[in-house]
Amino acid sequence: MNSFVGGFLRGIGLPEDAAARLSGPRPPLPARLPVGDLAWGAVGAFALAAETARDAVRGAATGGPPVGAPDRAEPVRLDPIRIAASFRSDQLGRLDGQPPAVWAPLSGFFRAADGWVRTHANYPWHAAALRAVLGLGQNADDDAAAAAIAERDARELEAAAFRAGGLAVAVRDPATWAAERGAPQAPIRVRRGGNGRAAPTGDPLRPLAGIRVLDLTRVIAGPVATRALAGLGADVLRIDSPVRAEPLWQWLDTGRGKRSSLLDLEDRAGRSRFAELLAEADVVVTGARPGALARFGLEPEQIAESHPDIVTARVRAWAPGGDWGERRGFDSLVQAACGIAAVESADREAPGKLPAQALDHSGGALLAAGVTALLAERSAGAVEVTLEGIGRTLLAAEPAASSSAGSIDPDLLAAVGGFVPEAAPSCWGALGIVGEAYLPSWQSDPGPWAGHAFGEDPPRWR
Repeated sequence: MNSFVGGFLRGIGLPEDAAARLSGPRPPLPARLPVGDLAWGAVGAFALAAETARDAVRGAATGGPPVGAPDRAEPVRLDPIRIAASFRSDQLGRLDGQPPAVWAPLSGFFRAADGWVRTHANYPWHAAALRAVLGLGQNADDDAAAAAIAERDARELEAAAFRAGGLAVAVRDPATWAAERGAPQAPIRVRRGGNGRAAPTGDPLRPLAGIRVLDLTRVIAGPVATRALAGLGADVLRIDSPVRAEPLWQWLDTGRGKRSSLLDLEDRAGRSRFAELLAEADVVVTGARPGALARFGLEPEQIAESHPDIVTARVRAWAPGGDWGERRGFDSLVQAACGIAAVESADREAPGKLPAQALDHSGGALLAAGVTALLAERSAGAVEVTLEGIGRTLLAAEPAASSSAGSIDPDLLAAVGGFVPEAAPSCWGALGIVGEAYLPSWQSDPGPWAGHAFGEDPPRWR
């Protein structure tokens, strides 16, 4: 059995022996750590949850036992190229033949006076906070940032950046992080509640048809999860603030199958319309820093109290507890803090990184798996995924031969490296987006996606 999939299945409440249904080579994501196994396990957990939902729909339609009962279960094959390409979508996608500008200035590894730091400045408000901490002007570039960071202690800069609302994390090794954070927490937790508002009905090719999902997430993990739910037929409506735009590429990469609206929750009319949407939603997915939505009553715990028949799902960067539990963060920062960047260093000096935003993509697959499992049971409840938990699970895993660069089938590796998604005309140019990590055998490939305008849908359910 894959070293990850059993634990992931336990986390979402599916039987571990269901993993026997999975087959397919590990995706070629070469690294020192077993990233291919992690990706295979997370996507496999979602695939089995999707099959469970489909089995429930077919069983309900026939009035008999679930079609996926152990003695009738069908095999589930995972496509290694599809998984690897989807995890590397930011590297393989194209707009007018060109790769996207994924990283904004002031984002990356910088040498500090006593080590290294990893910064993240893709959002303008995070960049402004970082510049303020570093004493830089509006037009400061990476060279100016490097000079300023070189004079700062890594931990001091980390603390100052977080206080200011920015993002800079000192690079640590795994032992140092473990000493600071204690025992690792599970990467995914699912709490089951009472009966849910709705159940998947009617269409075994779209087993989540009729399910309404409010998507309050950004960047990668949350949007990947809600894209997967949309792929199973859910009506996914993403809600964003009109004053904090999402980078276009992030939306194009993860927006397939969704609709997108802008609502200002600071405004009374916006709050009222959102309350109407929430009253009819079956699932709410959030990705904001814990506590950031409390004033709107939209923390998962608050939603569960006011709407006990709903499924809440949250992705958070850091596991609960300590100084880090309530902080903001992203995949790249978690890699730096928990020791992955140190382990992946090519020269044991400069930090390295995984071949993909694998914590985000795995987290998205697991979040979707947990939600789908609850919906298949017609249960309310809560799903929570932490990128730190995934990262520490990866660090604790035994290295697998299938994840080392030297043992990967060169044809598989070449297939991913040379992969260019088919482009489709769009209002932004010829757009080529990598597809889902898991395409069920009972669904047809949707083909190229022409994109859909961000924020231009009316805030209402289909």
